Amino acid sequence: MLCLGLAFLGSMTLSAQKSETFDDFNSRRQKRFDNFKEERQREFEKFRRERNEEFAKFLRRGWRKIELSPVQPRPKDDIIPPVIAPEEEVLPAPKPVPVPFSKVIPAPKPKPQPKPVEPIEEIPAPKPTPVRPTPVVPVQKFVFFGTPAEVRIDKQQLFRLKKLNEEAIADAWLELSEEQFTNLVHDCLRIRENHNLCDWAYLMMLQNMADAVFGKGTNEATLLVAYVYCQSGYKMRMAIGEGKLYLLFASDHVIFERAYYELDGEHYYIFNTDGVNRMRICEQAYPQEQTMSLFIDKIPKLDMAQTASSAHKSQRNEDIHIAMTANKNMLDFYASYPTSKYGGNPVSRWAMYANMPTPENVVKQIYPSLRKAISQCDQLTAVNRILNFVQTGFVYEYDDKVWGGDRAFFPEESLYYPYCDCEDRSILFTRIIRDLLGLECILIYYPGHLAAAVELTEGNPTGDYISYNGHRFFITDPTIIGYGAPVGTTMRGMDNKEAQVILLD
Repeated sequence: MLCLGLAFLGSMTLSAQKSETFDDFNSRRQKRFDNFKEERQREFEKFRRERNEEFAKFLRRGWRKIELSPVQPRPKDDIIPPVIAPEEEVLPAPKPVPVPFSKVIPAPKPKPQPKPVEPIEEIPAPKPTPVRPTPVVPVQKFVFFGTPAEVRIDKQQLFRLKKLNEEAIADAWLELSEEQFTNLVHDCLRIRENHNLCDWAYLMMLQNMADAVFGKGTNEATLLVAYVYCQSGYKMRMAIGEGKLYLLFASDHVIFERAYYELDGEHYYIFNTDGVNRMRICEQAYPQEQTMSLFIDKIPKLDMAQTASSAHKSQRNEDIHIAMTANKNMLDFYASYPTSKYGGNPVSRWAMYANMPTPENVVKQIYPSLRKAISQCDQLTAVNRILNFVQTGFVYEYDDKVWGGDRAFFPEESLYYPYCDCEDRSILFTRIIRDLLGLECILIYYPGHLAAAVELTEGNPTGDYISYNGHRFFITDPTIIGYGAPVGTTMRGMDNKEAQVILLD
């Protein structure tokens, strides 16, 4: 027994020694990891600081005098008025009829968002001390599209542009490159990620942040936006005109109604404009910079601000009706979104509206009712019921009369505003069909008119169709108002030889 007891005590002592050794090992390993992380952070900061010091050297040099190119107006078509179909059912052709078309516009593809030239690692807050047990971290609160946010920035350490010249801008750029502003850039990128901000929403967020720090419309606010935007990986240039600093952002999209400067074959669009056309610009590039994209492949996460309810009801199928409230913050985002073309063809702009995913608040409010209304239907009947809902449940009106000019709607806008036109209806219809039925859709542009077509994969549909890449897309025109325009019906007066097919995701 004594031997067993001694053996047990020896075992406990050995176990304790092993435990202590393991704890020591963990402690050493954590210390090595922390040292490695700190060293990596120093390397990142050193690399970024060197790049910014090099960039500041170019900022000190003479900026070149330029004149902005005139804005490109939005394309304006001769609008074909909606057709009122007779109340009697107008049956499509007894057999499928292929219709010609002139060209195909590929679906625009989003690209990865720009990234910093080096990762922006967060700098930990100061450790507590007896004098200051809970260190105060200065923050700036602000709001973008009705959504509150905050960034870490010490306003006591902010630069001021006493003069607006090359030297002053270069000095301020170097101040912003110091370590105390690293967390500011980190926080902005975190907001971009956490709120699913597309490139345009991110730039707008930066403007709201900088306005909160320095005041709206100040040169310091513009420089702060330019710095964080540049450090985030985006391609930008700065210019001076009539005592004001301007930010110009590069984009692969041709943006309508916005002045730009062409440099090395790329368009740099002025962000904060007030009509100045002549200015001096610094043309120096920053390493690994990338252009802005206007694609929206995920829904921005903005706070909810409910609007009043709006309702829509099919005239033919009274069981198909919806009522919903929109998110005012999303409506404000849509209103800010610049209209553009991609790939050189103006009609490509509608694909960017049609390919945006449906916001969750819209999905929850309208899709249960619509899904129930088509739950017992075959595929063709379901498409016809949704088609008639869009044809008869919305009031048609011209953009010129309502908005003073052409403006395409995202689906949530068409569901909220009291009026919509052919492009809005086609965008909304194709979004609903893809979401509810999972069917492939295309848009069809005729001079002065936009319609849609759906690939039906079941049954024996009849009527007009577009044949593309081995698939049949049957014409569905949401702007033929009334009872007599089922799947396969082309609006009269359309010239198919001039029609352009716009592919969608």
